Amino acid sequence: MSEKAKTAAATVDEQLGMLRSMLEIRFFEDECQRLFARGEVRGSTHLYQGQEAVAVGACAALREYDTMTCTYRGHGATLAKGAPLNETFGEIFGRAKGLCGGKGGSMHLTDLRVGALGSHAIVGAHLPIANGAAFAAAYRGTGSVHVCFFGDGSTNIGGFHEALNLASLWKLPVVFICENNLYGEYSPLVLTTPISRLADRAGSYGMPGVQMDGNQVLEVRDVVGEAVARARDGEGPTLIEALTYRQRGHSRTDPATYRPEGELDEWLKRDPILLLERGLGGAGVEAKDLEAVREEAGTAVATALAEAVSWPEPEAESRFDDVWAVV
Repeated sequence: MSEKAKTAAATVDEQLGMLRSMLEIRFFEDECQRLFARGEVRGSTHLYQGQEAVAVGACAALREYDTMTCTYRGHGATLAKGAPLNETFGEIFGRAKGLCGGKGGSMHLTDLRVGALGSHAIVGAHLPIANGAAFAAAYRGTGSVHVCFFGDGSTNIGGFHEALNLASLWKLPVVFICENNLYGEYSPLVLTTPISRLADRAGSYGMPGVQMDGNQVLEVRDVVGEAVARARDGEGPTLIEALTYRQRGHSRTDPATYRPEGELDEWLKRDPILLLERGLGGAGVEAKDLEAVREEAGTAVATALAEAVSWPEPEAESRFDDVWAVV
C-alpha cells in the first residue's frame, strides 16, 4: 500500500462503531427473516447475514458525500451507508414513511440523503449506473467517489465487462467491489466461471485487481480505502474481490440444500462479527463492553422495528407520485 493512499489504523472506538453497525445489520436481517416467515413482508427477500464486514468496512472508508449502488441483497449496504433503521424497515414492510414511500420494497432501497443511489434487482444492471454517478462527480468536480457492490454472478454479465472497460478508459472515480460468496443464486461459482480468482479480470481492463478477506472488516476498510484514494486522486477505478459467504439461502424460499455438508459450519467459524469481537478482545476490550455494544444494537433495531410497523401503508393516490410522463 502506498504511503499516499495508506489508511490510518482504526482506533478501538472506530472498531466498536463498526461492530455496532455489523450487529445492527445482522439483527435487522434476522428480523426480516422472522417477519417474512410470518407473511408480513411482501415479495421476496434476499438477506445479508455473513457478509456484513464487506459493506461496513467499505463504507467506513468513504466520506459523507461519496455515493454507492448495490444489488437486491442490499439491506446491509444501504444501512452501512447511513440509511435510518426505521425507514429501511418501513420500506421493506411497505409503509408510507419508508425510504421510498413503501413503493420500492426490499430490492429497491434508495436514500439519496446518504448517497445510497439504489439497490437493483437485475443482476449486473447497476454497474453502468455506477459509471454514470462517477462520471457526474468527475464532470461536476465534486471530489466524490462511487462504490459499487455486486455479486460473483455479475462478473459473467455483459454489463460488468462494458462498465469496467469504460470506467478504465475514462479513469472514472469508481470502485467495483465483488462480494464473492461462492454462489450465483443456486449455482456454485466453479460451475459457471472458468477462473477462481475473479480479481484477475481487472487485468483485461488495465486497472488494479485486488482480492481480500471479506470477513475481516479492518482489511476491507484498508483495501477499499486505498482504492478510494486512487479514485479520488484521478487515477481511475479498482476491482476488488471480497471473499465472503452468505449464511442463508439465496432468498427466503431457498433452503440451500445444494451446499456441501459441513461448508456452512466451516464458514460460521469465520463469522465476521465473531472475528472482530475476537480482535477487540485481543486489544484489551472487556467482554462486558462487547456485550454492551450488542445490547445497544439490539435495542436500536427493536425500537426501529416497532416504530416502522406502526406506520400506515401508502394512500392509493400516492401511486401517481414520483411518476414522470412525457406528453
